[in-house]
Formats: sequence, C-alpha cells, structure tokens
Amino acid sequence: MIKIKINNAEFLVKRDISVLEACKYVGITVPRFCYHETLSVAGNCRMCLVEVADGRTPKPVSSCTFPVSMDGMQVFTDTPLVKKARENVVETLLLNHPLDCPICDQGGECDLQDQTKTWGSDYSRFFFNKRGVEDKNCGPLIKTIMTRCIHCTRCVRFGTEIAGVDYMGTMNRGTSTEIGSYVSKMFNSEISGNVIDLCPVGALTSKPYAFKARPWELRSNETVDLTDSTGSSIYVNFKETEIMRILPKNNHEINETIITDKARFSYDAVKNQRLQKLFKTDGSKTPSFKNTDWVAVLAELDFLLKESLNRKITFLINSEIDLDSLFILNAIENKYSPNVQVRSVDENYKNSYLSWSSSKIKDVKSDSKYGFLISSNIRLESAILNTKIRRKVISQTFDVLSLGQHFNSSFPTKFVNLNLNNILKIFEGKSSVSKLFLKSKSPIVFFGDSLKKRLKGNFSLISYLKKILPSAVILDIKKSANSEGVSFSGIKTMNRNCIQNSDICIAVNMEDTISLRKLLKGVKLIWLNSFGSKIATKADLLIPTLSSFESENLYVNLEQRSQKTLKTLPGIGDSRDVKKILLSLYPEIEKDSLNKNFKFLNFFEELSLNPNKFQSLNNKYSNNDIFNCKYSKVKSLIGSYPLKSSLEDFYRSNKFTKNSLTMAQCSQENRKEFNNFKK
Repeated sequence: MIKIKINNAEFLVKRDISVLEACKYVGITVPRFCYHETLSVAGNCRMCLVEVADGRTPKPVSSCTFPVSMDGMQVFTDTPLVKKARENVVETLLLNHPLDCPICDQGGECDLQDQTKTWGSDYSRFFFNKRGVEDKNCGPLIKTIMTRCIHCTRCVRFGTEIAGVDYMGTMNRGTSTEIGSYVSKMFNSEISGNVIDLCPVGALTSKPYAFKARPWELRSNETVDLTDSTGSSIYVNFKETEIMRILPKNNHEINETIITDKARFSYDAVKNQRLQKLFKTDGSKTPSFKNTDWVAVLAELDFLLKESLNRKITFLINSEIDLDSLFILNAIENKYSPNVQVRSVDENYKNSYLSWSSSKIKDVKSDSKYGFLISSNIRLESAILNTKIRRKVISQTFDVLSLGQHFNSSFPTKFVNLNLNNILKIFEGKSSVSKLFLKSKSPIVFFGDSLKKRLKGNFSLISYLKKILPSAVILDIKKSANSEGVSFSGIKTMNRNCIQNSDICIAVNMEDTISLRKLLKGVKLIWLNSFGSKIATKADLLIPTLSSFESENLYVNLEQRSQKTLKTLPGIGDSRDVKKILLSLYPEIEKDSLNKNFKFLNFFEELSLNPNKFQSLNNKYSNNDIFNCKYSKVKSLIGSYPLKSSLEDFYRSNKFTKNSLTMAQCSQENRKEFNNFKK
C-alpha cells in the first residue's frame, strides 16, 4: 500500500493499480465509456481524464491507463482543466451521434445521456451533416443502430476475451472508423446478449425488447435462471402482467455479471403454447376435449386415486420439478406404496448423496494447472462455467483435456475420445496421461450430464476420484435445474414395465419427447403441465400449472446450493401451483408427514434465505457411506460405449426453451451454419 493524494485528501491504495481504480476504491466517481471491470483496458474514449501533479505530465492523462506508481502522488479530478477536457471529449463524441433519444431503447439508462448532462456543454459548435453508418445484422437477439456507436470497443473486447468469438471488430480508419462484423451472420455465442449490457449507448440493444417499454415504467424482481443447472441470479423486469426483459444480477459466487442467452431471451415462452383452462375428454369413440372446472376435476381425481384402491398409479417427473413438489411426491409414495409410485424419466445416480464439503463454482479460480472435461460439451451445458474456464486459460497456465467427443470449444482444448474404462485407467495411473492428473495440484474435473448413462448400479465416479485424489475439484454439470434435488430424494428411474403395469399415469411438468410418446401410448394419462404438446392431445385430463415466473419454489443447482425463485406474474387462467394441486389430492400428507418427511425442506429453505452460510456449511444430512469398492469388483457396472454430450442444441434444451419463439429463431439461424453439402 502507498499513500497518495486525490483532490488534496490522503488515501492508502495498492501500488500499480490504475488511477481510475484508486479513485473507485476510495469512492470518487470518474466518468468513463471504454473502461469496464471485466474487460482489458483500451484507453480510447479519453473521458476519464484527470490531472496528475508529478512534474512529468503537464496535460490531462487517462486515469484508466495511468498507474499509481509513486508514494505521495497527487491526483485532481475536478480542476477547471479536467472539466474543460471532459467537455471537449463529450462534444467530440456527439459530433456524429444522432439526436434520437426519444425513440432510443437505451433512453433513461444511457451513459452518454448522463455524462452529457453532467460534463457536456449547453451548445454545439458543429454545423455540418452528421455521418451515417450502416446497421449490422447480428441475428434475432441483438438490434444494431451503428450510427449511435461511439467506438468504445467494449463489444469487440467482450467477444475476443470472454465469449471467444471474434465477431465484432474495428474497421477502416479516421473518420471512416466503424464497429461491425467481418462477415454478415449471427453472433454465434451462448452469451452474446451481454454486449447489450456492456454498450454504453443505444448502438446495441435487445431486439425482442425494442420499442416496448421505458426503464421507469418497469418493475423489477429478483429470481433464479432455471434453463440450466448453474442457477444464475437474474432480475426480471415486467410491466403490469408481462415480462419485458431479463437482466443479470451481480453474483460473484456464481455468474458474476453474465447470463446466457437462454436466460435472457426465453421469457416469451411464458405466453406461448400455454395451457390456460381445465379440459377433459368426453369419452366418445372419437374423443374431443371440453372445458371443466376445478370442482369436477378434483372430484374425478379423488375417485381415480382413492376410491379405486386396486389401481396402480405412477407419477412421472423429470429433473425440472421443484424441490417442494418433489418432497410431497416422495411422501405420497412412502405412504401409499406399492399402489403409488414416483418415477423419473431422467437417469439419476442411485443412492446419491449431498456433501457440502464438495467443490464449489468459485473453486474454478483455484491455482490448478490442469482441467479435465469428461463427456461434457461445457460450452453448451454450462456457458457460465465455460467463460470462467476461458478466463483461466487466457490469464493463467491452465491446460484443458477433453475426454469425449469433439466439440467447437471457445478455448484451446486437447481432445481424446475414450470410453469410461480407458478413462478410469488414466485416473488409476495405468496410462501415459495419468501423471497430468495424479501429479497436478488440485486438478479441476467437469463431468457431463450424459456420463450417468454409462454407469450402472451404485457406482459413483465422483466418490471414486475423490478417493484417488482428495484435492481434486470436481463439478458435476447437470442438464436440468433441479437434477441434484432429484438425485438427493432417491427417486427411481422410470422403465417400460412400471408404465405398462400402471392403470393411471400422472405426468407432472414433463417434456414432450418421442420416446415418452411411445411409452405412454394406450395408457390412461393425466397431464399436469404449463404447456400443451402432442402427448397432451392423447391425455384424458389436462390440468394447467404455473410456470417458474408465477410461483415461489426451491431448486438445487450443480454445486448443491438451494435457491428460491420469487413470484413475478399472476397465474394464467385456471393454472395452479403443482405442490398445491398435489396437497389437494392428498391433504392427509401435509398433516401426517410434515414433521417427518419434510425435515429436509426446512433446511433447504433456511439455506436459500441465508446464502452466506453455504460456503462454511457442514451437511448433517449427507450419506457418509461413500463408495468404497475396488475397481475390479465394479468393472461390469461401467459401459464400454464412447462418451458423448447429451445436449446438441443450446437454444432448445428443456421444456421451457422449446416453447420460446425467440429460441426457435436462434436455433434455426444456428443450424444454417452447418452445411454438409458445401460446394
């Protein structure tokens, strides 16, 4: 620490940081356009000019590039010379900037507006025609009006340094300089929408949000992204009963200030293909649906589920179900087994455990030198973790080895396509690559969601690797928002026999797939879902449920952190919360089993309300019987098929995103780049 003076006041700051960072540290605001905390320093807007009295710099200097190097340095941020210099910079930036603030979507939250009001002049000396720039086509997500661009190059540096896609660039020179793409195509990045937040003016704005609302008209609510298992923190901006846009919330432990394009733009699925009314079939030979009400539906369900005691009832769920409904279904199965059973359509680790001594997302920033991707296309499965790895590869000596199928990685990666048997030989020291794992300090290992399809029985690869190298950082990337919660609950995986032997199948917020259509063919089906589908047309009863934006629920993300979504919108039509529907069908569950079967729920609830306790939490509910078998005994439990990622289309990864028109457009544009019949 060294002592410097800022505006004649003494402060202790770190040596070799920039003057702008020193001013920010002590609470003095310095205006800027090109500087951003997550990007490299460019120093091209000159808005952050300050005066340094060291005898060597008679002119104002850019504070973002000038280091704090001497003890006793004096910095002035509010002298007449500095104010006049900033006024000239603002005047220069406005030479070609259009006067279209009334129709600009950035209006009301524009840095150029704010700083022109604070530092700019009240008149202009420019009387010539303004220069115009052609707009660029960035795809269905980003709207461009490049005449507004002030050439801060934030978008260029974001694409190069964080996204790993050299889409934007600076073209031409002098007065002809402009920012644009070298080839007119879609900005093909999973986090491309973050350039909208980075742009300080209205050059890059959200295309779905265009001309819909003003910032002061919007209300905001904090919630969690459920399009993947990362659990990014987000703000939902809504007007009356409609979501206008979604913005990232700064969470330094998970997503920092970045969210994926799925989290940002898939909100239009809330009003697309929604089930709004209760329907039942009329029982004719050519069945058709007719409207009904909750009294009739509950009466019919009560007859089907309780009065006919010999019926076999199967609840079908997937890993997107909320934790509250999951524990209710678990309690129902325990009380009414074997007549009632709950099955998951997703493959889950049997006898899974939660251990809060396991690795966290923040451990990616450790001093490890090697990383392993096992059966994971991490760029599609968790774009947030992918950006963290890319930053680590660029800033440190960090080598990544991918054990699985080749994919288009955004950072240097070595690919070795092996099956799981050969991969275990690497970790057991029986391969030439073993020294990378066994001799490295805390290697980082990422498991893909498809890995569980290669395992059988109670074999836990995570526990096995922890036994070989306890210092390893292991992160299991799940496909769905609550995969960890489903694994913890012990729900068994669905098979063909349990469906064929069932009299009634109740599908709870299921995703429509071809394999599910075949299994449910000819079965009496009750469809509880927020969306309609082809399977729903074959159901006997359609019951609408609330979406994640319309209810408060708990979810467990990939690092086993419980998070709570908050209600933003009212429900549509006759839709109700899943857990309330289940408790209406089995009201005795809440009374008889609340203290016994729901003891974990209070624990997760408390953890979601106190996230600071998560990092130092000792889990008293974990299963201490960690895998303790020798490899020779469980060799038959490992599949010999090659490893492949379970996710191929980033934009259509779950039930919610598949009902989004914006995500459908992105998927269509993305597929245009893959042409097997090139000339």
